[in-house]
Parts: sequence; structure tokens; C-alpha cells
Amino acid sequence: MKVVMKFGGSLLASPGGIPRVSRVISKASKNMKVVVVISALDDVTDLLLHAATNARTWDSTQVIHFIDTIRGTHSQPLTEMELRQATYNEAVDHLEELLDDLKLTLSGVSILRELTPRSNDLLLSFGERLSLVVVSAGLRKAGIAIEALTGGDAGIVTDDSFGEASPEVTKTRRGVKEKLLPLLTKGVVPVVAGFIARSESGEMTTLGRGGSDYTATLLADAIAADEVWIWTDVDGILTADPRIVKSARVIEELSYAEAEEMGFFGAKNMHPLALAPARKAGIPVRIRNGFKPDRLGTLINPRERKSSAIAKSVALVGNVGIVTVSGETLVGRPGTAAKIFELLGKAGVNVLMISQSVSESNISAVVRKGSLERAASALSEGLSRVGISAGVKVEPDVSVLAVVGAGMQGTPGIAAKVFSAVAATGVNVRMIAQGSSELNISFVVASRDSEKAVKALHESVVLGK
Repeated sequence: MKVVMKFGGSLLASPGGIPRVSRVISKASKNMKVVVVISALDDVTDLLLHAATNARTWDSTQVIHFIDTIRGTHSQPLTEMELRQATYNEAVDHLEELLDDLKLTLSGVSILRELTPRSNDLLLSFGERLSLVVVSAGLRKAGIAIEALTGGDAGIVTDDSFGEASPEVTKTRRGVKEKLLPLLTKGVVPVVAGFIARSESGEMTTLGRGGSDYTATLLADAIAADEVWIWTDVDGILTADPRIVKSARVIEELSYAEAEEMGFFGAKNMHPLALAPARKAGIPVRIRNGFKPDRLGTLINPRERKSSAIAKSVALVGNVGIVTVSGETLVGRPGTAAKIFELLGKAGVNVLMISQSVSESNISAVVRKGSLERAASALSEGLSRVGISAGVKVEPDVSVLAVVGAGMQGTPGIAAKVFSAVAATGVNVRMIAQGSSELNISFVVASRDSEKAVKALHESVVLGK
């Protein structure tokens, strides 16, 4: 049996995290062929993103302070693992080489006052590359035969779309097979830094946020793995946010389609893009808890099984707002909706949800709160330039709720049950959307009412009370 295991940053950075991960890998590698994918240590990617945003205004003192912070984050687990002196020295030397490269990268950005997409990818790649040094030292201490590789070294080839590169699937399959299968045959565990890859021209590229999961499924597809195990710090995918709903429970099984819907709506789940290689290859994915490795977690597979409950999960997306375009000039005017979304796209605004009245007199879109004013400005100025006289209104304090599950497909009365449960709590629904798949119903409420609505829906449509 071949398994690709991906370990998240919060798990790796937890007290005793790397020895704990080592035990999981050691046990599994005794009776199966294992490929390991690792993320950056917890919070390191966010620190690097902060540096990417601010390094253009930093002086040399600020660069050195940042390097010291990153050094401390990675030196601490090396010290705590009580490695043999030779292993420790080797890891520290490799760490310092990478930190020198990181310092040069940041200094270049600071001097030039410019960060290109190519340099941004190089900067962000240091999170996983530094993590690889630390984790590899711990696995070697545990007596596991490993070979440490970046995603590019492992054979993942992408285009040159820096920031969110797309894999060249055929070349990646060939490259990964050539690199990893001989190692597995020899009983060696490949340990691959997730998130990063290499373009055909040899440049460092990244797969976007959530890219370590994407790395795992790309490798699994290439080597025809039997399963992918995503090790996290939770028991699996839950029916609701446990911070809001105390009775939230682990969902034992989801279809790929259900998991993708939940990923879009912010559940602690894989990014939908990361699921795609596993879905196409029919490879099951398990979300498991690294602190409780005996638990099976949530299985994501091709089967779409309806449960006795109407839905499997209630997801909540906060920190969003509504921008609405309205006016008589919108009515019966072909191409207006296309123009609205073209303007939003050019302004770099991602639209999460759309609603339009049948009268055609208004169109509403849900966007991230941080993009709300930019969206309104782009629409006001852009529509005016093309002769469309319309009002633009923003509502900043709203949240999106999504009810997800295959049990809603082809079942009459689902919407009535959902909105009756919400209405019974005195919550007003501002906007509604449902896809033709019938796997989710999404709607918008005032932020102050969101948690109350989540609790009511969980009781009514997930627990079936």
C-alpha cells in the first residue's frame, strides 16, 4: 500500500510535534510505502507574507531583526529534540545557509524598493525549505531512512504564473515517478517540502495558499497512491465550528463534491483546488488528527452517501460585505452584469456570491470586507464611464452561511426547513443563492445574527431535532 502523508504547520510546531510526527511515520513505514509532505512551521508563512508586504520600506536593522525571529522559530525545535551533535551541527549549518539566502532576498527588496512576483515566490518558499531542514533532522534521529526534497526536486513542474502556479500535469507525473518510485522501492521515505515547485525554466514557484495539500495530491496522483492522509490538529471535518456549536461532531464520510463545497465556505478542510488531483484519480483522502493518530478522522471519497439528516455541515464565512448596484438603467440592458463583474475583476476583487432580482433592477455581490470600498469605487467610476447611471451601495456587517450535504439533492421542502429554522430565531435573511448541484444553500445575514443562525441550523438540519 502506498500512502502520501501531509503534516500541517501547527502540528509540526506544537510541543513535541516533530517526535510525534516521527512516530506516526515510523509506524506506518513498517508495512506500507510512505511519502511525506510538510508545511512551513506554524505562523512562518504569515511572517513571510508580512515581510513581502513591508520589506520595501525596511532598513538593514529591520531585515536583521526579522531573520533573528525566523532563526529562533526553527532553532528551538532543533534544540528541544536533543540531536546527536553531528546531526545538530549539520542542520544548523543548512539552516544558516538558507537564512543567509533569505537575508539577501529581503535586502535586495529593501534596496530596490520593489518586490516582483518571481521574488515574492522565492521569499515565500523559505517557509517550507526551512521546515524541511528541521523535520528531516528529527526523522533521521528516529532512525527513518529519508531523502529530503523540495517540490521541484521531487518532480513537480509548473508554468511561470508566479504566486499561484499551475502544474504541468504530464511532466509532473513523469518527473515524480522517476524520482520517488525508486526511493520507495529501496525503502526510503521521500520527505517533500510542500507548497513550492519549479517552472520549466528552473525558477522557484508556489502553488498558492493551501498548496501543501495540493503537493500531496499531485504526488499521490503521480505514484498511484492508495490514499492521502492529511494530518492536522483536529479530529477531522466537523459539522460546524466547535467554537460556536458545542455539539459539533466529526463527519465520518464525505464525497469529493461535498468536501469541495465545504472548502469553498471556509470549513477546516482542503482547498478545492488541492482535492482536484485526488478526485480525478479516484484516490481517497483522509483528514486525521496527529495528536490522536488512532482515530480515522474524515474520509473523502467518490461515494456520495445521503445521511439520515438533511445536511452534513453548516459553514460560516465572516468578514464579508455586500455591494449592490441598482437603478432603472440596468433593466433590459444586455451585458450589464458582465460589465459589473469585469470591473470587479480588474479591481482585483474576488466575488464570493451573487444575487440578481428578476426585475433586473439590482445586482448584489458578496466580497471580502477588505475589498468592499475598492469594489464600490471601481463600480461607481467604471459604470459612469460607460454611460450606466446606477446607485452603488455597500453593507459591511454581514456573514454568509452555507448548509452543505448530499441529502438536499432532489428532496422537496429543504429550503423551507432551512429558512423556517432561521426565521424561528428572529434572524432576517438578506440574500440567497443555491447552485444547480443542490449540494448547498448559501445565504447572507447580519453579522450580529450569524452565530445564532448557525446554532439553529445545526440543531434543525444537521442533527435533525
